[in-house]
Amino acid sequence: MAEKKAYLLRVDATLHEALQKWAADELRSVNAQIEFVLRRALQDAGRLPTGPPPARPTRARKG
Repeated sequence: MAEKKAYLLRVDATLHEALQKWAADELRSVNAQIEFVLRRALQDAGRLPTGPPPARPTRARKG
């Protein structure tokens, strides 16, 4: 897995609330949703190097 870089991002409350709802709808954290949206935008713009997508973390299922 590629090394993750920490990055502080400031957004207004309305944008954060919308991201939070969208992330919850897709069962992601806000951070994962932002990464998903950025990755898709970079792919659409042809600015992301090609290759296999990064492994998505899995969650242990309960019972």
